[in-house]
Amino acid sequence: MALRTLSRRALSARLGVLPVPAEDPATAALIARLGGVRRRGAFSRAELLLMASWKSARARPHYLRNSPGLVRAVSRAALATRNERERMAHLTRLAGVSIPVASAILTLIDPRRYGVLDIRVWQLLHALDPTIGNPRGRSFTVAHWEHYLDRLRAEARRRGVTARAMEWALFHGHRALQRGLLYDPP
Repeated sequence: MALRTLSRRALSARLGVLPVPAEDPATAALIARLGGVRRRGAFSRAELLLMASWKSARARPHYLRNSPGLVRAVSRAALATRNERERMAHLTRLAGVSIPVASAILTLIDPRRYGVLDIRVWQLLHALDPTIGNPRGRSFTVAHWEHYLDRLRAEARRRGVTARAMEWALFHGHRALQRGLLYDPP
């Protein structure tokens, strides 16, 4: 893992006082722009392109393969269910939408409840709780995402912040603890 070696207790103590940085202004503007998506219960193809490209612009040619009708149907189903596993299954039906991209879509639509599934944050949460598995933080499954979301929400509740704010703080905290390259083996 590309993190400085710290005991779980020391890491937990450091993360407990980790400052929560202000949201990136461009991201805050995108979240505001998408504010009506939950109320409408669906998002458009144009909104999909904005959200998915925010997470991974390289896959844009894949996102473009999704028809407006498919995007509406999939997003309507994803936002209508209360089951997180089903929500993820619906979103990943879209071309180019992996589990991390789907997590970004949910984060931009509902930052109070969601944070982006990111290798940096995963590595920190794994260091705190190795039982979540996947120490390298790659090739995520829906089960990994569910563990990540549970742990992220627990940390957010403990700190009294949104899931996105906690994810953003952990993302920045990882940079301070990183040694070597991000994708170095554990």
